[in-house]
Amino acid sequence: MAHTSQETESPAHGRWSAFRQSPFWPATVLVLILAAAAGLFAGSYTYSMANPTPRLIPTAMVGSYESARAQAYLRGLEEALDTSVRVHPYRTRAAAREAIEQQEVFAVFELRDGGRSALLDVSGASGASVAELLSQTAPAVGKKLGVQVTVRDVNPLQRGDPRGLAIFYISLAAVIIGFVGAIQLSVHARSLTPFERILFTAAYALLGGFVIAATVDWLLGALDLPFAESWLILALTMFVSGMVFTMFNTLFGRWAMLPTWGLMVIIGNPSSGGAVSWPLLPSPLGVIGRWLPPGASVNAQHTAVYFQGYQHLFPFLVLAGWALLSCTVFWVWRHRHPGGREKEPPEAEPETAES
Repeated sequence: MAHTSQETESPAHGRWSAFRQSPFWPATVLVLILAAAAGLFAGSYTYSMANPTPRLIPTAMVGSYESARAQAYLRGLEEALDTSVRVHPYRTRAAAREAIEQQEVFAVFELRDGGRSALLDVSGASGASVAELLSQTAPAVGKKLGVQVTVRDVNPLQRGDPRGLAIFYISLAAVIIGFVGAIQLSVHARSLTPFERILFTAAYALLGGFVIAATVDWLLGALDLPFAESWLILALTMFVSGMVFTMFNTLFGRWAMLPTWGLMVIIGNPSSGGAVSWPLLPSPLGVIGRWLPPGASVNAQHTAVYFQGYQHLFPFLVLAGWALLSCTVFWVWRHRHPGGREKEPPEAEPETAES
């Protein structure tokens, strides 16, 4: 006679299964995720901003920079900065100033009298932290080596933005409100169709970009913005940020906030060059930041405000590329997005009674 035995679930396994089915399981996972995110957030900003150190400073050179005294001064400057001063020689000061406007160099050294004196033109608008570092270090090195160094800021920051952080703040606002807006659409306007979701993301991006620009320029007077261009950059940034969350929401569902926060905030904002100039960032961040939406937004806005007439296409291509990628992924896999609404069934035609 065959005996059938039924495996009994152990008490520990039963409690684990009950815990997995309870609301305490996702809450516990969120506690652990938030703790890790807090550490990553603090670590990423501390790593990139707490102790900015120059890695490579592109510098224009005019005059007798090949003399022995001038070379000795440049070596002394590199030792004091603990970095490499990449020399770009120019025949005239006008050509060197043009290189500053093109954002190819951060300063211009004109070495005179065989290297006995030097005129240093820094550009606070190119990077306040770099300009401050050069302004402090160059005269100190010159004093030790017998080189008289005169420093002047040929492209200073605007009066309402003495530390050069306002552009970083408005770009940060556009990034964060951009994906927070997409989260709110997913929660409070869940039944939007894919096309409607893209349309409303563009709508709050346009309105939000206008309000940010108007507040900073018209209300506070912190920055004198080229209003239309700055509004366009802010609106495009908000749209990209919102669609990046929407893309991740399509791919990962309720966990979409994790890759969004990681890409846009933990990596993107510290590497954007807004708070700390790219030459002072750790090398990997300085390279990666230019290809991410926050870095592209800061780059475009910075050029629009301080280098009008010298705008580059690259940051707009980066923003447009992320917009195209996120919209395409969302549209192709829109059936996976936790939203939308069913099509209403056609109304049945009323039956007519035969007479």
